[in-house]
Amino acid sequence: MGQSASSILENHFNSWPVAVYGFVLLLAGVAYFILTRALISLHGQGSTLATSIGRDRKGKISIAIYAAAIPLAFARPWIAGACYVMVAIMWLIPDPRIERKMEQRSK
Repeated sequence: MGQSASSILENHFNSWPVAVYGFVLLLAGVAYFILTRALISLHGQGSTLATSIGRDRKGKISIAIYAAAIPLAFARPWIAGACYVMVAIMWLIPDPRIERKMEQRSK
């Protein structure tokens, strides 16, 4: 008759679901990059936000990893998944520049 919900939701790291997930992550990364550029444009290059973000290496590296992992999903989906996890871990590590700027601002 019908399949169970768990068997419908399982994709076993097939290439297409991993690649589509990477594409969604890539779009989110690009949206973040555009948002930060728009906010810096609005507040100015000397704003607390602009100096805290700096050159936004994390944002640029994230986009590059996502872009590389999408085609990789068709060769080695588990490596692409590991790339997505690596970016998530990278963002969990707090950026000390933002904390320093906030401390300076509160003084």
